[in-house]
Amino acid sequence: MTQVRRRFVWEIDWNLLRTFTIIVQEGSLTAAGDKLSLSQPTISNALRRLEEHMACRLIDRTSNYFRVTPAGETLYEECMAVFAIVAGLPELMEQDRNQVAGYVDMAFASHVDCPFLDTFLADFHKAHPRITFSTTVSSSHAAAEAVRNNEAALGIFLTQEKHEELEYTLLYREHFGFFCGPTHPLFEQRIEGFDALRTLDYVSFTTDDVSGPLASIAELRRREQLRGQIVGRFTNVEEVKRLIKAGFGFGPLPIHVVAAEIEARQLWQLPPYENPPSVDVYLVTKRHTRRTRAQSVFVDALLVAIEATSLEKRTYPELALRAGPPAR
Repeated sequence: MTQVRRRFVWEIDWNLLRTFTIIVQEGSLTAAGDKLSLSQPTISNALRRLEEHMACRLIDRTSNYFRVTPAGETLYEECMAVFAIVAGLPELMEQDRNQVAGYVDMAFASHVDCPFLDTFLADFHKAHPRITFSTTVSSSHAAAEAVRNNEAALGIFLTQEKHEELEYTLLYREHFGFFCGPTHPLFEQRIEGFDALRTLDYVSFTTDDVSGPLASIAELRRREQLRGQIVGRFTNVEEVKRLIKAGFGFGPLPIHVVAAEIEARQLWQLPPYENPPSVDVYLVTKRHTRRTRAQSVFVDALLVAIEATSLEKRTYPELALRAGPPAR
């Protein structure tokens, strides 16, 4: 290492790199200050000092403009690599090298319900009891951003738009049905076709759009001219289900997720009873990223398990359970 580079390493405040990373991820100095509980002048000063160390402009900004420069983008990617190395230091210190230890952070969409994944997690924990986990639950968009920003080692969510820097592996396929609650006029009515649904109030997800992850549902609504008033849109399956059960309107829910409530007559399935729209849920990881040993062991094992299990066995519900409600 040359004398100049050695001096740079010793003189730079490594906290500046952390602050810069948060600025880029949050997209503004104000938002970064809020996340770090620091004032905007403090954040601005940190960015200025880092730019002085790097001898280049990292972010172009005005009161209404924010853009990371090419040099800033390069530094951000390197910061992510540095943080990945630091995150893996505790497991490198483990004395028992035959027993993998570490931490895996995951980002899930709100209604991930996959028996295949549950079985895999149980088996994996038995094999690697010293690997711990945390999961954040949010919208599919937020989960994708968490993986892109290296805030999560992997994500499991729905997607329509695929980012080049992310790797997508089909984890499971689920089928959605239309449901209503006990106070709805169609509750416990075995109706055929969509005529009775066309003008009724509707509750759904924000992604229920022809350009969104739930495009198959939006396309069904368009094709069958279901044009009732949309009285609620949510990112969380629990909120959609809450309003459906409360009688606000009918709406889509993953059939296997609400199987117990169908059985308990808290929800009633409406057409289509056969060939309900399907939605694919993906395991998403970031390409060309440095993982800790625990993260690599987990992701690699899950990919192997997916490859070894046919999609039919990772599709929910089973065909026999998709026939809709019984006749009255």
